[in-house]
Formats: sequence, structure tokens, C-alpha cells
Amino acid sequence: MGHACTHDHNGGNHEHPVVAVIAVIAIVAAILLIAWARLAVHGTGDIEAALAEPPAQGERPVAPKPDLKPDEEREVDAAVTSSRFATGFSP
Repeated sequence: MGHACTHDHNGGNHEHPVVAVIAVIAIVAAILLIAWARLAVHGTGDIEAALAEPPAQGERPVAPKPDLKPDEEREVDAAVTSSRFATGFSP
């Protein structure tokens, strides 16, 4: 005879495998719907223009700004960041 699905059947995992498969299908469907809506609203003209656009002539890349922080402040920032990740509180 049939039996009810209990938590013992999944090794303590509270999520049924069918639910996980449905969740993955829903995520893929959402991605496809968002891509379709973007193409329906904006078309492909801007994408084609960006890909076909020749590189700019006479323009030079901008150099990144130098880091003006003192060494002590950099060390404090590194310590705060590492403690956030160690405690699970990451930005």
C-alpha cells in the first residue's frame, strides 16, 4: 500500500526532491521570461549597435585613482572585513 511522505524518507532533509526540481524549473522560467520581456520592450537594436560600434578614435583609457588611504586605515579596513566574514555578517 501507499505511504505518507515523512521526514525520515529524505534523511532528515525537510525539502522534498520534487519541490527542488520545481524550484529550479521556476528559476529558469523566470530568467527566460525576463530575457524575453527585455527583447520585447527594447528590441535588439541597442545590442547590435553596441557590438557593431567601432572603437573610439583618439581616446585614451583613464588611469585609476591612486589609493590615498594611510597604511593604518587600510589595516583597520582589512580587520573589519575579515571579522565580518568570520562572524557571518558580510556586506
